[in-house]
Amino acid sequence: MEAESLARSATSDSQPPAGLSAELEVLWLARAGRWDQAHDACQNLPDPAGAWIHAYLHREEGDQGNAAYWYARARKPVPPPGQALEDEWLEIARAFTGPR
Repeated sequence: MEAESLARSATSDSQPPAGLSAELEVLWLARAGRWDQAHDACQNLPDPAGAWIHAYLHREEGDQGNAAYWYARARKPVPPPGQALEDEWLEIARAFTGPR
């Protein structure tokens, strides 16, 4: 599944598509506005993937200090000020939908 299709599903479907990886399911939950479920689920993902999604969620929440901690654990730079959350979500989703 492509990142854009995942995003569309999260805004139109009531449940994530079957067969998603754990990372993509957490991203689906985040995009669907189910922050608490996404946050709980991302804690079960191994680092650095789980940490990157965790960082994104705390950035979305507005907790920049906590987000910075998780970006460091993910070995990812903190996004520059003004980077849209949607752009970062797509970047993360593309990382998990592309070839591994």
